[in-house]
Amino acid sequence: MHAALQHSQGTITALAGTSSCAVIPLGARPATVGRPIPAHATMSAAAPRQFKIQGITREGKTFRPSDWAERLAGALSSFRPGGVSGPHGHIGYSPYCVPRVVGGVKCVIVSEALRGLEPMAMDFVMNFARDNSLVVSEIAPGEDLS
Repeated sequence: MHAALQHSQGTITALAGTSSCAVIPLGARPATVGRPIPAHATMSAAAPRQFKIQGITREGKTFRPSDWAERLAGALSSFRPGGVSGPHGHIGYSPYCVPRVVGGVKCVIVSEALRGLEPMAMDFVMNFARDNSLVVSEIAPGEDLS
């Protein structure tokens, strides 16, 4: 297993002395490393899609533990616009992954903008939902989540 560091820009680079890992230089243009342009770096008028991961399995059972949504959102709390962390950061959830109660059901609201910041983080949260058979739906623009 190779050690890696995660930087505030969302790029993971291999530590010195490791081999067989691709090193992506900080500041490299996304097109040069085969990654899509981050959503926050484009001038697109379209808002990123949002997904609702419900705390109900496809079999209709309530997902446990009861604090799963807070745990999942907490694991992704460092993924923020501008990569604010350290002494200038604050305790709280990322705006890209927020726990909510919708219709009496615990949910996590995930913005596709997370993929532009760190694709592996978006893959992590969506794979979590898939692996635990949770109900996932795309949120329609203007949909009421109260």
